[in-house]
Amino acid sequence: MDARGIIATLRDGATPSREDLQWFARGLADHSVTDAQAGAFAMAALLNGMSDEGRVALTLAMRDSGDVLAWDLPGPVLDKHSTGGVGDCVSLVLAPALAACGAYVPMISGRGLGHTGGTLDKLEAIPGLVTSLEEARFRDIVSKTGCAIVSASAGIAPADKRLYAVRDVTSTVESLDLITASILSKKLAAGLEGLVLDVKIGSGAFMKTMDEAKSLAEALVTTANEAGCRTAAVISDMSQPLAPALGNALEVAASCDVLSGRAKGPLLELTAMLGGVVLEGAGLAKDVSDGTSKILDAIASGQAAEIFGRMVAAMGGPVHFIDNPSRFLPEATVIREIPAPADGYVAAMDGQALGLAVVDLGGGRKVETDEVDFAVGLSDMLPLGTKVVKGQPLGRVHATRMDSATMAVRAVIGAVTLSDEAPEVPSLIHEGIG
Repeated sequence: MDARGIIATLRDGATPSREDLQWFARGLADHSVTDAQAGAFAMAALLNGMSDEGRVALTLAMRDSGDVLAWDLPGPVLDKHSTGGVGDCVSLVLAPALAACGAYVPMISGRGLGHTGGTLDKLEAIPGLVTSLEEARFRDIVSKTGCAIVSASAGIAPADKRLYAVRDVTSTVESLDLITASILSKKLAAGLEGLVLDVKIGSGAFMKTMDEAKSLAEALVTTANEAGCRTAAVISDMSQPLAPALGNALEVAASCDVLSGRAKGPLLELTAMLGGVVLEGAGLAKDVSDGTSKILDAIASGQAAEIFGRMVAAMGGPVHFIDNPSRFLPEATVIREIPAPADGYVAAMDGQALGLAVVDLGGGRKVETDEVDFAVGLSDMLPLGTKVVKGQPLGRVHATRMDSATMAVRAVIGAVTLSDEAPEVPSLIHEGIG
């Protein structure tokens, strides 16, 4: 086989064969396919697309380019994936809640991307906690605790790592087929039996329109099911932060508030819905409503919080972290209120701008080598529809310096729209697929 012929097939509007794609994925992994050839392949896929069969074949080929985990556990192996948003810390709540319901959750997660936060960065705000684990340790924690949230090892889907890096510098990130293969190759390599996808839509999401979100959700669900993993998707709203906090330590604290029963709201609601969907698919619930109730019960009973605490300790964090998270989490040295510039209702938020304000504070990366400040971010953000008077806090900025706090206050004020009339607040759940 020859990379040039495979690229030419895709360039001319046809889909390469399964064998061709397997060969190309192996070439990406072992570098026998050059960067130029990888870039040409990505551009051809972006411009011409692939058939459903080709997308499945590419996903499986990328999965099989490295290690594929297999599990022998007394319950189904389940997971969840989000397409990215702001204030989205569902994974920290859902993984232990699913474990409390009899599932096992080997969650391979990522770091912040653009304006969106990363689950690994959030967890690493907990002192001592390590997300890069040897496979044996990963397996041990999953089997004994029920869940572990870790980074992908070098052996997981190496073809995807190579192709993703090339896509990032060749303006081909937006390819629906390559997005699908990238997400699912890593998830399928974890040896999952069931998966629920949270596809975001709105100002804080990568997908801004319902058409974009539905296309991605349908591609992901179709491909994952054809690849042998029972999968469904929920299209959820990202017109405002899911939790009232943005930033790593602040989102961990918000997650612990939900796990400990101190907070309700959209974070709890979406967690329960996603959990209900994947529990129903795995046969651990009669239907989605029953599954949702089981997740809520696992949280209300304290079981989910107890499992989260055991996971944190097993991954190197404090033994009694869940009992008093504020004792351990880093705190910013400067905290400033964000005053409402006028009377009115909180009518809209530019979620992307809010996320970038956190990045500018040091809570995310502008280049891959940047170090993250876990303490900075935004807290106490008012939800859409809230009536405010001039000077009332819209939220709070957590920063390391007064000048950066001042800039963040200005950025948040610019990202929030006030109106004279109460807005129509979008539903949290737009649609289910699969």
